[in-house]
Amino acid sequence: MKKLSEIVPKSILFPFILLSTCFAMWGLSNNMTDPLVKAFLNIFDDLSVAQTALIQNAFYGAYFWLAIPGAIVARKFGYKKGVLAGLGLYILGGLLFYPASIMLQFSPFLFAFFVLAGGLSILETNANPYIIAMGPADTATQRLNFAQSFNPIGSLIGLFVCKFAILKKLEVVNAQKVEGLAAEELLAIQKEQLDIVMTPYFIAALFLIVLWILIATNKKMPAVKEHDHKAHVGQTVKDLLANKNYVFAVVAQFFYVGAQIAVWTYTIHYITGQLGIEDSEAMNYHMIAIISFSVARWVFTGLMVRFKPSSLLLVAALMGVLCSLGVIFGGDKLAFNMPIPFVGSSPFTLGVACLISTSVFMSLMFPTIFGLGSRGLGEGTKLGASGLIMAILGGALLTLLQGKLIDVFGGEAALGAATAKSYLVPLVCFVVISAYAVLAKQIERAEPAAS
Repeated sequence: MKKLSEIVPKSILFPFILLSTCFAMWGLSNNMTDPLVKAFLNIFDDLSVAQTALIQNAFYGAYFWLAIPGAIVARKFGYKKGVLAGLGLYILGGLLFYPASIMLQFSPFLFAFFVLAGGLSILETNANPYIIAMGPADTATQRLNFAQSFNPIGSLIGLFVCKFAILKKLEVVNAQKVEGLAAEELLAIQKEQLDIVMTPYFIAALFLIVLWILIATNKKMPAVKEHDHKAHVGQTVKDLLANKNYVFAVVAQFFYVGAQIAVWTYTIHYITGQLGIEDSEAMNYHMIAIISFSVARWVFTGLMVRFKPSSLLLVAALMGVLCSLGVIFGGDKLAFNMPIPFVGSSPFTLGVACLISTSVFMSLMFPTIFGLGSRGLGEGTKLGASGLIMAILGGALLTLLQGKLIDVFGGEAALGAATAKSYLVPLVCFVVISAYAVLAKQIERAEPAAS
């Protein structure tokens, strides 16, 4: 069994903590954003479910467009400056929420989400391979899973902030919107709603300024040396495209992120539709899912000292398939009550239980696919990392696809049944991930690698 000091040597402990904080901070943004897709339906009455999903389209589309620039920055200037560039753009995006809230329109928020997520794209493109490269190669996948274990901690903070600082406050304000109000009164209510949405992002940006300074001034951040500082994009792309494991890993990552974001984006739609409860109450179930995700990631990281990552990935993907089938067909079956900590006895169905369980099996997928796909890339690792981050585009496209399916299957008028059927999208995603896990296992047998 590997000791912690072998996975994270003492010489890089503080830099590792700083980078792990970055992992937590993008988890905060991702999970603070997911529930807002439904919240914007109440803020802008003229939007459809698919139109509000444009938030995720802007958010995860930015990952696609900024990943290669992030890799070029890493290649020419190193991972540390890449991390600082990503954090800087993240900060700018958070600050842009203030003018967006003043404009009282949906599109400025889309732009703010795009800028913020563009920063996350550059940040992730640099931070993930930086974690891999900053320590021993034989513990790289464990180290990345360890760092990624801080991501759901940020996710949990984001959900608590979203529930208590955004959704709860929005419900109070939304109750003021009654028939017969003058246009000026409705405008004042909308401004109050948008101020509520804006504030947490603005405060997060202020915290990130402090983190940026700590990383910029830290002299112990390891340097990852290159033979030169040229991008070599053309030749590197050719080499990467010839690598079957890498190409399939990018495909698997596309479908994984699509599954994760779709599952979490429409969790509140599904639960409110199935159980007939308010958004803030549905957040209790969403938080259980994220807590399960967080705990499971630590558990899977521990299991990797005894089981190969590809084997765990295959088991998790197949369980994801089974859970998706439960969500689709078990929406109103086996109704029962179950206690939720600090909340009390709460209604559940088979579908809701399967939806929450999905997060358990998703927990190891991103870092494991990233680690397996990065094996043996050598000098191509930086540009290869950008491809694995560009695959996050799946979160934009597949979430939008699922939103359109909800509209087609009945929209808000039949939210529970329509959302249940739309979980065909994650189902297909987990099938693709299962196929990649099989390929990864075959490669491990042919070329045994330490993991």
